Amino acid sequence: MRRARVLIPVAVAVFFFAGLSLLLARGLAGSGAERGLVVDLLRAQARGDAAAVLAQLPACAREPACAQSARARVAQLRRPGAVQVLTYAPSTRLALTRTVGTARVAWRAGDAGPVVQCVRVRREGPLTGGAAELLSISAPIPGESGCA
Repeated sequence: MRRARVLIPVAVAVFFFAGLSLLLARGLAGSGAERGLVVDLLRAQARGDAAAVLAQLPACAREPACAQSARARVAQLRRPGAVQVLTYAPSTRLALTRTVGTARVAWRAGDAGPVVQCVRVRREGPLTGGAAELLSISAPIPGESGCA
C-alpha cells in the first residue's frame, strides 16, 4: 500500500515531465524549420526563379500586387553563386500558439555584396502543429536597419 502511494506521484511526475519536454522540443524545432524555408526562398530568389519564390509564398501569390513586386524583386536580386546566410534573426524564439512575426536575414551569393531582407512568417506552436509558413519577403533594406 505504501509503495503505491510513492509510485503513483512519481509516475505522474515522469509523465508530465516527458510531455512538457516533447512540447518544448517541438516548439524549438520550429525555428530550424523556419530558417530552412527562408534559405530555400533565398536560393530561389538568387537563381532568379520567380515561380519557385511565389510557390514558397502562397499568400503573396494570391495577391496580384504582392506577386508582381516579388517578380520584380527576384529579377533585381538575381545573383550567381551559392547563397550564404550571414545573419539570421527568427520571427520568434518559441511560438506556443499560432504567431505571425518578421524574421531578418542578411545574405549574399557568390562575390556579390550582402543583401538584408525581412521575411514575414506564420509559425504554429507545438500545440497547433509546429509548422512554419512564409507569407512575404521585403525589398532589400539598409544593412543596419531593423524590420518593422
